[in-house]
Amino acid sequence: MSTPSIPFTPAADVTAHAATIDVGRIAHELRHHEVTDVLVSGVERAAYSSDASLYRVLPRAIVRPRHTDDVLETLAVARSLGVPITARGAGTSCAGNAVGPGIVMDFSTHMNKVLDLDVANRRAVVEPGAVHQSLQRAVLPHGVRFGPDPSSHTRCTIGGMIGNNACGSRAFAYGKTSDNLLSLEMATAGGELVRLDHGASRDALTAAHPYLGRLDDLVGANLATIRQEFGRFDRQVSGYAMETLLPERGFDVTRFMAGTEGTLGVLTEATVGLVTEPAFRILVVLGYDDMPAAGDAAPLVRQFTPTACEGIDRRLVDVLIARHGAQAVPALPKGSGWLLVEIAGDDRDEVLARAEACLVGCGAVDGRVVLDAAETSALWKVREDGAGLAGRSPKDLPAWPGWEDAAVPPEKLGAYLRDFDALLDTYDLSGLPYGHFGDGCLHIRIDFPLSAPDGTQVLHEFLDESAQLVARYGGSMSGEHGDGRARSEYLSSMYSSQALALFAGVKEIFDPTNLLNPGVLVDPAPAAADVRMAHVPPLTKDLALAYAHDGGDFARAVQRCTGIGKCRASTIGTTNVMCPSYAATGDEKDSTRGRARLLQEMVQGGLSGGFVNDGWRSPEVHEALDLCLSCKGCTSDCPTGIDMPAFKSEVLHQTYKGRLRPRSHYALGQLPRWVRLGHMASGVFNLALAVTGKVPVLKKLAGVDPRRSVPSLARESFRDWCRTNDVGFFEDADRRGVVPENAVVIMVDTFTDHFSPEVGQAAVRVLRRAGWEPFVVERAGCCGLTWISTGQLDGAKKQLRGLIGDLAPVARRHVPVIGLEPSCTAVLRGDAAELLPGDEDAALVARSTSTLAEFLAGDDRWTAPDLSGVDVVAQPHCHHHGVMGWSPDAALLRDAGANLQQLGGCCGLAGNFGVEQGHYEVSVKVAEQQLLPAMDAKPDAALLADGFSCRTQIADLTERRGIHLAQLLDDAQGGQGV
Repeated sequence: MSTPSIPFTPAADVTAHAATIDVGRIAHELRHHEVTDVLVSGVERAAYSSDASLYRVLPRAIVRPRHTDDVLETLAVARSLGVPITARGAGTSCAGNAVGPGIVMDFSTHMNKVLDLDVANRRAVVEPGAVHQSLQRAVLPHGVRFGPDPSSHTRCTIGGMIGNNACGSRAFAYGKTSDNLLSLEMATAGGELVRLDHGASRDALTAAHPYLGRLDDLVGANLATIRQEFGRFDRQVSGYAMETLLPERGFDVTRFMAGTEGTLGVLTEATVGLVTEPAFRILVVLGYDDMPAAGDAAPLVRQFTPTACEGIDRRLVDVLIARHGAQAVPALPKGSGWLLVEIAGDDRDEVLARAEACLVGCGAVDGRVVLDAAETSALWKVREDGAGLAGRSPKDLPAWPGWEDAAVPPEKLGAYLRDFDALLDTYDLSGLPYGHFGDGCLHIRIDFPLSAPDGTQVLHEFLDESAQLVARYGGSMSGEHGDGRARSEYLSSMYSSQALALFAGVKEIFDPTNLLNPGVLVDPAPAAADVRMAHVPPLTKDLALAYAHDGGDFARAVQRCTGIGKCRASTIGTTNVMCPSYAATGDEKDSTRGRARLLQEMVQGGLSGGFVNDGWRSPEVHEALDLCLSCKGCTSDCPTGIDMPAFKSEVLHQTYKGRLRPRSHYALGQLPRWVRLGHMASGVFNLALAVTGKVPVLKKLAGVDPRRSVPSLARESFRDWCRTNDVGFFEDADRRGVVPENAVVIMVDTFTDHFSPEVGQAAVRVLRRAGWEPFVVERAGCCGLTWISTGQLDGAKKQLRGLIGDLAPVARRHVPVIGLEPSCTAVLRGDAAELLPGDEDAALVARSTSTLAEFLAGDDRWTAPDLSGVDVVAQPHCHHHGVMGWSPDAALLRDAGANLQQLGGCCGLAGNFGVEQGHYEVSVKVAEQQLLPAMDAKPDAALLADGFSCRTQIADLTERRGIHLAQLLDDAQGGQGV
């Protein structure tokens, strides 16, 4: 451990010195010390430059330690070079705790294991990068759980939770992370590996570690300050938890370390306590006139001993409904502010009785007890997605973290909320409040005008007044997220100068050279410095897409990503898709968030020392976007509403506008054009395809991976089949005035027409059995999908306008349009509004177009065939999931009696992505996440895959055959003959 004679180094000096050390030298020294996973490229550094906070701090290097020795060696290099260290888990910190100017150590990549599980003694040993969800999956089958559960539980790490002393919704029952910490192992700034055990005696600790004797002396000299200012209420998380070191608390250094935010040591292992999982949980939803009224009522809930009491605002719910429809939120009681109260226990009758008493005993204007598990899950999801949903303010402006985590004693919450609302009005700011109301903790994102010339000044002044307001209520700047860069400056508002000197004394004992997360808690950096989006100019000129929800501003659109990191969450066991490339590689740059960071660097240009300076053509941007599958999973799964596929298309469009493109853009991006030409001489065309398929060099010339198959054209296209099977042209029937009332038009896409006509044929039979008369339009049009995915947006608009022109007369006659290929249907339902903004025909066609499942589900006369006993493994197309939603398909199949397994994730082919050179390995790894294991587990199940690319991936990687929903229904109804 460093000796006390070393003078404390100011954070500004540490940061300035780090900037002078060449990144190549850092990498060389780390590798010389046998630290092997070191990242120093501009792409990687940009990806790690922010977390879920306001801040952008470009690191010099990233280390992904494989084991404890890597941690110790990295610290040795940091000491020798004078480069600071910032420990990082999932990077979900809202306060800027996980960004730093030196070496960022990402523990989530390798040191992420649950090392030991002792159910009998209710404890688990984990590495710091272990994801909360992974720990829960390991322990829940044994009837126990890790108590704290932040809303980011699907991706946050236990190490990060310890660093921030996270709490989550169920702190009522299980306390903060510190309350569940039994022991830890950490590396000090001086290079010592220390083990600390909860319950160890003060004498033993100070004898083993002399510097802890100095810590004990420091506490002893400040007992009055500690007893008066610390531990006043449960959510007082700001600053160091000095109360845990009091003699009456047993000088508990272990639990003191929780919430120190990586400023005193680097965690390498932790033992956490587990709690018994209650047999029953019941949700009570209480409605109030507004959020302050809900805050007033929150203390009343405590008498019913809940495990959780959460507040959500009506406007937060309205955002979700606007984005995903009314079905996304179960029925809520009357009111504009709600408390979600969870009552739990092992006796169902007793739990239900408490729930009923809570329903009538908390002064609600309305309420309900929710017993349905699906409804309960959906309501909790609204709360979990709060940080993302609140990314747009009530004024529909970008809303930011920064003051999202203040807490006051619960009995003062209602009054604090009223005063806080008044403060927002004073600054003409707004936000959507939610949070842990039972604990007095408020979360809110606020529409600070950060890109304005005076934006950071407004931020500074508002934060200063907010800190003073919280202090007047006896509150804490942070209730669970830590202080970080956002709130450390304002600790002086709630603590005396003696308490602040105490913090400095602790820091000097553990880290006198200030190498560990400098600028946080002690000697803080200004809260309005290093703001990521400060003064970023708008980017609106000559864009190909409308960005209608972002005021036509690409810069604002890419700032939708606030870093909550949901793209890092595992989709295994879920129906989510985002983010398949991150699931395959585990690299931050391959996550939706990582890509957003590079795009944010691009729109910043040279601001704040940025290095992505070549605009749309910047190689760093193209590297980050290369493995984006354009799956559209983020458009539905990320609560911020970000659309990375649109950004990728825009970048490719702008980059290659008027320039020579990659070969695959011509071969695959204009595939429908070549297919239509080939159809005129299909025999010759198929022969050419067959030769190409057998000669790898020809595939390479087309930009296609040699390991990919080349599908051949059907001998008879679907449109040709229609001519001989009484499927008429709509235009002909319309001209003759003989369009029947039961008419429906099938949108004939290129893939159904020329590669899978059997899908269209099955759809015709299913529709006819349902009492409908299918038609097609005369012209063989195209939605422009392949042009969109390759960024040929001028060509895409031309293709799409043609198809809209074909279908608009159908829609004007109120004749339904059914899309069979999900990706093409999604173009009409989603992309068309961005490509053709203000086009009334495009909007009309979008409203008139449905999937087969949506159409059949809306037909009260239709009865599904009996699928009882039929095992169905379904791989929904990603665009189907992201744009239309797959719930109608799932409901149809379950109502028909099928044993349905709906997969999440992506098949991995994703249109042209998996076919292109350089993508094959990632494409296969994506398929290995869920699709291939599910197929292996159920070899006899029907394999449902509506997307042509999904069926192609299945055929390429297995001996199995995927089928479309139309084929499944047709087969169940007798197949051929209608």
